[in-house]
Amino acid sequence: QVQLVESGGGLVQAGGSLRLSCAASGSGVNQRAMAWYRQAPGKQREVVALITSGGNPTYVGSVKGRFTISRDDAKNTLSLQMNSLKPEDTAVYTCAAADSWGTYRYWGQGTQVTVSS
Repeated sequence: QVQLVESGGGLVQAGGSLRLSCAASGSGVNQRAMAWYRQAPGKQREVVALITSGGNPTYVGSVKGRFTISRDDAKNTLSLQMNSLKPEDTAVYTCAAADSWGTYRYWGQGTQVTVSS
């Protein structure tokens, strides 16, 4: 079983920065691929960034060049550095961990990020 707890959300003006953290605990956390997802009001949840157990990142869509995903396996922490934030980045951000087959099945409770124009 894996437990994930996010922190670091909040309200920021457009152009600003926030850093999200996800504290992970449980079985084999360091060997799991992990990801950040977000869900804006009235929209489906979407993946923002992924990182393999070896630390290789992948970014999706409009966050490329603005967001950086990283992991610190010594501290069992996943992070998302978000720069040049836009109002359209407003969403609940959730970290996720994959099972042995690569399916994301462990989820945190989410943290709200609000970007004002």
